[in-house]
Amino acid sequence: MDSVELLVNVTPNETRIALVDTGILKEVHIERQAKRGIVGNIYKGRVTRVLPGMQSAFVDIGLEKAAFLHASDIVSHTECVEESEQKQFVVKDIAELVREGQDIVVQVVKDPLGTKGARLTTDITLPSRYLVFMPENSHVGVSQRIESEEERARLKELVLPLCDELGGFIIRTAAEGATEDELKQDADFLKRLWRKVLERRGKYQTKSMLYGELALTQRILRDFIGAGLEKIRIDSKLCFTEVKQFTEEFMPTLVDKLVLYSGNQPLFDVYGVETAIHTALNKRVNLKSGGYLIIEQTEAMTTIDINTGAFVGHRNLEETIFNTNIEATKAIAQQLQLRNLGGIIIIDFIDMQTDDHRNRVLESLQEALSKDRVKTSVNGFTQLGLVEMTRKRTRESLEHVLCGDCPSCQGRGRIKTVETICYEIMREIIRVHHLFSSEQFVVYASRAVADYLINEESHGLLAELEVFIGKQIQIKTEVYYNQEQFDVVVM
Repeated sequence: MDSVELLVNVTPNETRIALVDTGILKEVHIERQAKRGIVGNIYKGRVTRVLPGMQSAFVDIGLEKAAFLHASDIVSHTECVEESEQKQFVVKDIAELVREGQDIVVQVVKDPLGTKGARLTTDITLPSRYLVFMPENSHVGVSQRIESEEERARLKELVLPLCDELGGFIIRTAAEGATEDELKQDADFLKRLWRKVLERRGKYQTKSMLYGELALTQRILRDFIGAGLEKIRIDSKLCFTEVKQFTEEFMPTLVDKLVLYSGNQPLFDVYGVETAIHTALNKRVNLKSGGYLIIEQTEAMTTIDINTGAFVGHRNLEETIFNTNIEATKAIAQQLQLRNLGGIIIIDFIDMQTDDHRNRVLESLQEALSKDRVKTSVNGFTQLGLVEMTRKRTRESLEHVLCGDCPSCQGRGRIKTVETICYEIMREIIRVHHLFSSEQFVVYASRAVADYLINEESHGLLAELEVFIGKQIQIKTEVYYNQEQFDVVVM
């Protein structure tokens, strides 16, 4: 039986969550406090100014700057359509909608920026994994991205009975394939949240926050409530207390699964998560058989190449290739989930001679991908023998969250050789020589380049250049330069 655990590691301004299934790292989620805004937060504010000429009002919600509310954002859900958020309605005059001094419940739709305050709406929504809750509305909408009419009808039939006097729902794209229990759990959670907002509206003073967009840990728990979690281990006492309070209010079935980790070793080290994260940033993924994958992520697509490596097998070559490809399908599914790779994915399996082997590899890939919570689609082999598939983009990939472009190669993934840089330096000296009069040149370069320029093999080239320009050239090492950096100074 699978043992699924959530590991929560908290350091100042950063929270990392690992989903570990039977000892294997499946997913990593990272949130850095500096990047959290206030979009989604709900406030009890007070209208401080109405501007008929701009058809807008300013609302004090307790922030440094008054927030902005346009007449078009003071609407109900009556005309709400799908997840595209397009609405068709007649906008009333702002003076008919609000007045100065009026208390009003609003939600932030755009963070404050520079001198501008936050942008607000009264059209409040509460999102969860599968559903978006719309207070005081009985409407059920379905995401336009769910194209199957049969699936749209099935989902609507399941969600309609969940609507009541509290409100209705929009069925999100992620709900495609969701079960009745999963949808009900989502709906129940969202209703509990809204009841808490209503309770606070009556109790809290004006300019108070009634609901804060959930932090990473709470969002993950919300999404995994039906995933059969055994333990939720948290290494921060403060975070543990907050999560305990949250689960007691909204997810009582999870309270007994919370564990405060207080070991001497870091939590992620104990479970091998730290090592697995570092490995997931490498292009190469080793297979147990001796084969390996090469995963290349670009803006346009992700490519995965499979190689046999040292795996030669005990029978014939075709059997070796087939077994390596089968093993690769499981590794590919795991890596797509762990690295959170989305969009177009092209897989170059090792060439197979029989249709039977190709079909079995496809079946193995589809079976491995079936455990992924994110929607995937395998389109089969192309005429070039490549497997084309897609995986829905849900958030930034692990590499994009943790890595940036290399300052030495500007993200190319490769740098110029020492020899290439040396010839660039020589050409630069000649160029500068024609532009300026000088007594000598001083070249500042990295240690590797400087060593190459003054060693016996290339010293002859430098001597020839000195004769050619009739000037002395000095080479100096700049220890902080990367391999491609250099300066040519005229003396």
